[in-house]
Order: sequence, then C-alpha cells, then structure tokens
Amino acid sequence: MTTVALAGTPGTGKTTVSDLAAGRLGVEVVHLNDAIRDAGLFSERDIERDSLVADLGAVEAWLNDYRASDTQSGHNGDDHGGGGVNLLVESHLAHLLDADRVVVLRCHPESLKPRLRDRGESEASVAENAESEALDQILAAAVDRHGRESVWEIDTTDRAPEAVADDVAAAIRGETDPRVGVVDFIEYL
Repeated sequence: MTTVALAGTPGTGKTTVSDLAAGRLGVEVVHLNDAIRDAGLFSERDIERDSLVADLGAVEAWLNDYRASDTQSGHNGDDHGGGGVNLLVESHLAHLLDADRVVVLRCHPESLKPRLRDRGESEASVAENAESEALDQILAAAVDRHGRESVWEIDTTDRAPEAVADDVAAAIRGETDPRVGVVDFIEYL
C-alpha cells in the first residue's frame, strides 16, 4: 500500500485539504489525530497545552495494522487515479511516520494566527505554532526523515482550499516534481 503523509503546522489547512484531495483522487484519508484520541495512542495529556502527547511507536504500529487490514479487505491497489497512492494520512505528526511521499502545507504566521484563534487555541499555542511555522520546523523534519526527493512544500496563505487541494492532488499523482525551500517566513521573527 502506497502512503502519502499530509503534514503541516496546526491551522495550515490539512484536514480540509486532505478531504478535498482524497475526494479528487478516490483515495482513503486517515485523520491521524482522531485515531490518536479514539484509539488511545498517547502517553499522556499535556495540561498546559491542552493536548495529547502521541506515542509515536504506538501510532506507527496502529498505522501498520490499519494498512494491513485495509489491504486484506481488498483495498490493495485500486487507487482510482490517485497516482498509485492508496492512503493519505493527515496530521501535524504525519511526516514523522513511514510514508512514500510527504506533502507539507505552509501558511504565513500572520495568516495562521487568526485561524488558530478561531479554533479556540490559547495565545501561548498560537504564538508557539506561528514561530514553528516561521522556522520551517515541520518541513525540516520531513526532509530529514524522508529526503528532499520525497517532499513537496505547498503554500496555503490566502488561497482557497480547493486550489490547494488541486496542488496536493497534482503532487500525489506525480504531475509536479518534489520541491522544498520555496516558502520563506523567517521575516516574521
């Protein structure tokens, strides 16, 4: 089973875009944060951040079991035009897991902050995520783990989710070459 990880700082549009892209491609999407919560794939709750601390070993094992059960149930290669991809895994942690390709969504920190506030994030969380985005933390980790040849960086700033989903679908289909280092938000700092 071929897997694409859709990663990015919280608020970059991963959940919305993953659903749109999966619909265009006819591939299955796993919202990993839901699985972490629902299957208890966390080691503790971070009270200060009001979040769960994922147990990445347990998450990887769960995802491997999921892939195996999906393959056994007959979803082993019919990707309906998805460029050979059968599974799209979406999360701010997706780039830390085994994947064949990684798409990292980016958003300018000044645009990211109101999105996070609208979701009810604390000011500390808003500031932390905006700084993380300015420092390319998820992109850098994705490149470190998967290599430049397997990572696509897509800017979502001031773009409609449908347009971003088109870019994600094109990357997944192999219609665009991998690209990193095309987005720079360091001036935010």
